[in-house]
Amino acid sequence: MNHWMRDFVNFIRLPRIRSRFLSAMILVSLPPLFVLGYFSFNIAKDTLVQNHIQTNQGHLKTSSEMADLLLRNIINMNRIILSNEPLRQELYQSGGANGASQEVLNVRTANRLQNIVVSNLFDTQNIDSICLFDRNFKSVCYGRSEQAGKYGTDDTREQIASTDWYARSLSAKGKEVFFGYNVLEESSSGNSFSSVKLLRDPNHLSGEMIGLLVINIRKTIFRQAVNESDESGFLVLDTDGKEPVVVYDHRPELTNNVGLGSSLETTLAQFEKSGYLYSQYRNATSGWMFVHFVETKALLKQSDRIGTVTMLIAALIAGIALLVSYFVSGTITRPLLQLKKMIVDWAKGNPTNEPNESFTADEVGVIGQTFQKVTLENQQLSERLLHSQLKEREAELRSLQAQIKPHFLYNTLDSIYWMSLLEDKADIAQMALSLSESFKLSLNKGRETIPVFKELKHIEHYMIIQNLRYDNRFLYVEDVSEDIMQFEMMKLLLQPLVENAIYHGLEPKVGPGTIRLTGRKDGDFLVFTVLDDGVGMADLSRTEQGYGMQNVRERLRLYYGPNSSFVVESSPDEGTTIELRFPYNERKEG
Repeated sequence: MNHWMRDFVNFIRLPRIRSRFLSAMILVSLPPLFVLGYFSFNIAKDTLVQNHIQTNQGHLKTSSEMADLLLRNIINMNRIILSNEPLRQELYQSGGANGASQEVLNVRTANRLQNIVVSNLFDTQNIDSICLFDRNFKSVCYGRSEQAGKYGTDDTREQIASTDWYARSLSAKGKEVFFGYNVLEESSSGNSFSSVKLLRDPNHLSGEMIGLLVINIRKTIFRQAVNESDESGFLVLDTDGKEPVVVYDHRPELTNNVGLGSSLETTLAQFEKSGYLYSQYRNATSGWMFVHFVETKALLKQSDRIGTVTMLIAALIAGIALLVSYFVSGTITRPLLQLKKMIVDWAKGNPTNEPNESFTADEVGVIGQTFQKVTLENQQLSERLLHSQLKEREAELRSLQAQIKPHFLYNTLDSIYWMSLLEDKADIAQMALSLSESFKLSLNKGRETIPVFKELKHIEHYMIIQNLRYDNRFLYVEDVSEDIMQFEMMKLLLQPLVENAIYHGLEPKVGPGTIRLTGRKDGDFLVFTVLDDGVGMADLSRTEQGYGMQNVRERLRLYYGPNSSFVVESSPDEGTTIELRFPYNERKEG
């Protein structure tokens, strides 16, 4: 996978930096601009739709409240008609009369209805007719030329008792019921709808039915509550029945294109499927649903204009960005080309002693000026290196010459040793032998490291010399694990510490003294401890002033690094303890 990606990147990689820079600017600037345009368009569209829904919801609520006022006038008219005592008496008499000869509801009753409406200043411009029925469904109407529509004859009035609208009025128990059609018409597609109220005698506790009051209202009453544009529609739906009934349709041509479903949900789904955005609100008085709908395309015309303008602005910004990128890339690649020429010349071995290229004071310019400085310094370092190599050869010659002196010293000590034996001077002979062995171990053939056992042997020779000098005042105790004897360690790490213990700890002390040297392996480290029972010290800073201990501390740090440690502990009149800890190297020689 990584190999395939690497091959693909190599394939599309442009050879020139300027081309890569322009390509990068295109990839960085254009997609975000178009993504921004896309999201801004969708945000504007969603915002427009939400604002439209909220606005229409408010309009529907206002329209419903206006319709409530108009319908409450109808309800008030019902109650005033019921409260008229002469009219109620006529309904009683008509309901109790038998035969046509005892007809009570007549023209006088119709005139009484008219007087009630006119005297109470009711607005009758939206009233199609008012019909009053007694308990036997005999009727009298105001505002109609024919009596009670299809229920105006003796043969048809008995059908009222089996109608759905009469059953719903009975179950309402005297409350006004609104129907989305004219209950007295043959067809439900007329220009009016009905309000039906079951009339009961308010003076009797039983609330006995005395008749029916049907007020037919023109559907144009809803025009007063609607303020729609040519691109939107408004519906009033009666959803109390099995199928929704259109009470009022402000734009029938739009509704016919969509069609109505068998329920409110299916009707609204058809609106949405046909590309319409709808809002709905239920009227409190009638229980009908007010529906506003508008074609989504017409609503989003403004959003489309926003999208077009956004894309044009994005394209303009992209063009400006590309133009600026072209000139900016030139300012970047020009000094890079100058720097490339300098590097190529330097690689060919033709560096100029004096800088002949000028750079601007930017990052690339700083690199160019730094490279000029580096090439000049490189020439100077090359000359110094050649000079140092010559000096090193001279030092090697002097070192070879210096090696002659130790051999002369070994030979001289060997002569002292044999002369002491001939003169029967055993102490002098032992001192000469120990001193000779100490020199050999110190030089160690020029190697920096030495096995542990040889470092210990060096200390033993040193202690022989010191005890000869101090008449065996010092007891040397060695407790070193056998398994670390062959390990390599830096030479002359322990002997200076033993020497320091004698001169600064035991020599100032009155009487004999003891030096104890321990050694062990602790994980990947060797740990050596040098203890003495000398005079000790209170100020540990003195250990940093002496040459011997300071030399050991610095050599330990330089050779073994930060993993090594050099710890000094001391108490006056008790002695001093020095601990060395450093990583070990096991000897591999056969």
